[in-house]
Amino acid sequence: MRKFLTALIVIPLGLILVTFAVANRHFVTVSFDPFMAADPALSVTMPLFLLLILVAAFGVVAGGCAVWFGQRHWRRAARRQEADARAARLELADLRAQAAASRPDSHRLPVPSGVGLYGPVGRDKQRATL
Repeated sequence: MRKFLTALIVIPLGLILVTFAVANRHFVTVSFDPFMAADPALSVTMPLFLLLILVAAFGVVAGGCAVWFGQRHWRRAARRQEADARAARLELADLRAQAAASRPDSHRLPVPSGVGLYGPVGRDKQRATL
């Protein structure tokens, strides 16, 4: 199902992108010099579709960086809570080990030799031979 939905989205987007690229093949000059419009010092000539795809990719990367920096508080809190949980698990394990060591084994009665859970060894609950 997931492959089908991916194909349902990716194939039309790919067709739209190819159609857009074929329809916008003419070259444009992008200038980064605001003072010399006639003879810019820094300019790039490229196809229009390439310019728009690069601008869209830059927007996606910039948006991803903005979200990543915006979520740093939550990542820091998650790391802190994970460290606290790890320390609590270690402390619990130590306390359980101390409790098990301090608990006397006198509450358990020794099993008489030759006698199983249901009577003599070798017989089950209905006293049948095993």
